[in-house]
Amino acid sequence: MKFDYVIIGGGIVGVSTAWQLQQRFPQKRIAIVEKESQFACHQTGHNSGVIHAGVYYQPGSLKAKFCKEGVQATIEFCKDNDIHYEQCGKLLVATNALEQERMLALFERCTENGIDAQLLDQTQLKQREPNITGVGGIFVKQTGIVNYQQVTTKMAEKFQQLGGTILLNHEVIGLVEDANGVTIQVSHNGENLVLESDFLVACSGLMADRTTKMLGIKTDFQIIPFRGEYYRLSPQHNHIVNHLIYPIPDPDLPFLGVHLTRMIDGSVTVGPNAVQGWKREGYGRINISLKDILDMIRFKGFWRVLNNNLKVGLVETFNSWWKPGYLKTVQKYCPSLKLRDLQPYPAGIRAQAVMKDGSMVHDFLFAQSPRSLHVCNAPSPAATSALPIGAYICEKISQAQTPQP
Repeated sequence: MKFDYVIIGGGIVGVSTAWQLQQRFPQKRIAIVEKESQFACHQTGHNSGVIHAGVYYQPGSLKAKFCKEGVQATIEFCKDNDIHYEQCGKLLVATNALEQERMLALFERCTENGIDAQLLDQTQLKQREPNITGVGGIFVKQTGIVNYQQVTTKMAEKFQQLGGTILLNHEVIGLVEDANGVTIQVSHNGENLVLESDFLVACSGLMADRTTKMLGIKTDFQIIPFRGEYYRLSPQHNHIVNHLIYPIPDPDLPFLGVHLTRMIDGSVTVGPNAVQGWKREGYGRINISLKDILDMIRFKGFWRVLNNNLKVGLVETFNSWWKPGYLKTVQKYCPSLKLRDLQPYPAGIRAQAVMKDGSMVHDFLFAQSPRSLHVCNAPSPAATSALPIGAYICEKISQAQTPQP
């Protein structure tokens, strides 16, 4: 099969890109290639379902820009396509003097990023959230919740209605690039097939580094998986909070901390933590992949990031296996919760791009060859930002294919 564009990856970024590309070029033959039997099976379908407002992100960064644009774009898409969403707002809660100091700095960042936020004192916090304990908070009213699998599936439907081709259960096993395009070897129901494309776009998430290696593109990063483990509160606590409840993050740590999230189905989840993953697609309790482990231990950046975050990594791992330790992280601001309230819930895997020097990539990262564009790092809030990211990728594709003078 021959296409003008092939997009690898059926997560929300890949599907958004394909849909927008088909809108721009209605006469082009465009295909989405996805190894699973449905869309959004990995990072998109294993996140908190939060429509982020962009509180944390460095002013001027792509994350800040995409998130600010993405909030409204996501909400408009939901309105236009009858997808249930809710703007319940978020509270970032400070529980001590140090966190209160960090909270004020975070509020300044909200102002820099043009986010509508309100500082709350202890009394105002208690009025909004009777079950939450803290010395103050930041209220961000734009933050919402949605089911991103539904959003992704609807985008895929619209892509197909415009004439796009969807190839589910097609796993990419090889890529070859020449001056005319890219040959894509795929496995489908035990049979090896060949696709051809004038231009390839890889939105392959947890496999982003392997996709670039298939084409021999030299990069300095590798994907290191981090498990985000969740619990769901027992049903009697479905109304324990009125908003999403987040801790004030430690600026020296790479992740946001365990939070209480109202889900669009009416339940409330606790999480996620951040523990080292030993399998890129390991969503069960015990997950090991020798291939994934070998890839990690051969990469110098893995050992450096491990050393740089050793203390917090040990604490997170201990709390992963010792449920009372996990509970304490949320009792800090919601002391009424008990062990029996934490019910099982599926984990997620974060595809964290790490450089050879051990630094974590916190913004978007791309790689290119003459006939391909690769999204190497699409960090949270990628789901919120999927529509502006897709538009940005379309622009980069157009630039890559414009003859240079």
